This record gives sequence, structure tokens and C-alpha cells, in this order.
Amino acid sequence: MDRFEAMRTLVAAVDGGSLSAASRSLNVPLPTVSRRVSDLEAFLGSQLVVRTSRKLLLTEAGTAYIASARRVLEELSEAERAASGEYRAPRGELLVTAPIAFGTLNVAPIVHDFLAAYPDVTVRLVLSDSVIDLVESHVDVAVRIGRLPDSALVARRVGEIRWVICGSPDYFERRGRPETPDALAEHDCIAFEGLQRYREWPFVEGNTLRQVTINPRFSVSTAEGVVAGAIAGVGIARVLSYQAAASIRAGLLLPILADWTPPALPVHLVHAPHQQQPLKLRAFLDFVAPRLQKRVLSISQDIASAAG
Repeated sequence: MDRFEAMRTLVAAVDGGSLSAASRSLNVPLPTVSRRVSDLEAFLGSQLVVRTSRKLLLTEAGTAYIASARRVLEELSEAERAASGEYRAPRGELLVTAPIAFGTLNVAPIVHDFLAAYPDVTVRLVLSDSVIDLVESHVDVAVRIGRLPDSALVARRVGEIRWVICGSPDYFERRGRPETPDALAEHDCIAFEGLQRYREWPFVEGNTLRQVTINPRFSVSTAEGVVAGAIAGVGIARVLSYQAAASIRAGLLLPILADWTPPALPVHLVHAPHQQQPLKLRAFLDFVAPRLQKRVLSISQDIASAAG
């Protein structure tokens, strides 16, 4: 039995919630996955997991063992990276995550340039609007939008984005511009919602944050759909600045009510702490941070200029 392979298999099964999930993530036949876990339990003389019809549950012994196994595998990974020269020159693979729309519009183009500058580094860019656990998923760098919770993660701020209330020139010509948040009650609005309704927009008045109820003429579950509806003149939309920036820059949308929008949301590059930071990670952060900061600043400037 290869204990390291058995550990990796157990960790993959626990993270995925089942032996089948481990089989898919490791690209290993299910009988092999099951045998590795069983062999590990036999070697240790202790049951580590309880197999149910729906998921995998850790026993008390398994909970303690999985924590140790993660540490061992991380130390092994560090040793392998050091031996392969990863700490002497930027090389190897980076796993990077970012929100879908923001990553597509602003992160991916910078990654393309990074790959051209560092031919020995490969990047796996995972775009997801879910918050991915960096440690459990072995993510090297994550782009996070919003306030960060207190944690041991290292964060580098690269700017901020805002919510933008906007509509098409045609809509405002037909219906006029609302001068206050309360005036939205007299206008058609576009709600960003799916099965659950979301029909209150937050605004700041003085030092008070309050909610204004809107009357959607159209609701859609993607930011792209909201923006497209606003451009078509269906109504007034509320989206994040980067989602509307290109349309505002092209004059297809006009921002309004800028003085009432809530405080900006910070944008960070986040990564786990390292005793010795791999050069591929340092190179990526040093390359991406100033370029992403420039892009975020340009978005803010374009919207401020249109609002002014």
C-alpha cells in the first residue's frame, strides 16, 4: 500500500463527500478508491469513515487522522516544489479563482499576459461566484470582492468597486431621471433575482443605510441579463460597476443617484501564508496586482466621469 496515495484518496473522498467524488476528482476507478481507503483503515486498525447511501461521514478517529494527513500532504507538496526548483525560478502550476464576470472581464486578460511573460508557469483559472476554501481546495490565489472576514489569509488590496444605478438614454428621455431614491417608485426597474425575490435596493442618506422597494418590470437571474435589459430601455438597473462599465463607456447606459449609493466594496488578492513563498506565486502577485489595480481604477474613473 502506498500510504501517500491512500492519504490523498481519503482527503479527496472527504472533500468531495463520497468515494465516487474522489474517483472523479482523481480520475481513478471507484473500486481502486474504495480499496485504498479500506487498506488504510486495515493498516491503522481503525475505522476512519462511515459509508452511507448518500455521503461519507468521518469517525472520531477519522477526524483526527484527516487533519494530520492534510499537514503531511502539504509538507510533502512543499518538499516536492522545493526539489523541483520552484523556489529558485518561477515555474509550476498556479490555481487561481475569481468571480465569474469580474474574472472574465478583468482577471483573464491579465493572466494571458502573465503566461506570455512566464513561459514556465501554467495557470488554472477557476471562475465561480461561490467562496472557495483556499486551503482545502489548494488554491494559490483568489480574487475576492467585498469585506474580508478575519482569518490567517494574506490579502493585498487592489482597489474597490461600487454598485451603480443606471438606465439607457432612451429610457430617461421617455420617463425622466429620478433625482432621489424614493422617486424610483414611479419608474420601471430591473431586478437581479432568480427563484427568490430581491426587490429592495439599499441607499445611504446621511449616515443612515435604508432600503427602497422597487417595482420590477423585468427580473432576470444574471448580471448580463440585467445590463442587456437596461440597454434595451426596459427600465433602471442596479449592477456592480465592472458589470456596467463597458456600456457606460460606450454611452449605452447612464449612471444616476451616485450620491446615494452605499460604500464601495474592496477588491483583494488573497492567498494562504507561506514560510517560503514560491517564486511562481510571488511573480504572479507582483505581475497581476498593479495591472488589476489599474483596471479597477479605470472603471471607477469612467463611471465617475459619466455621472459628472
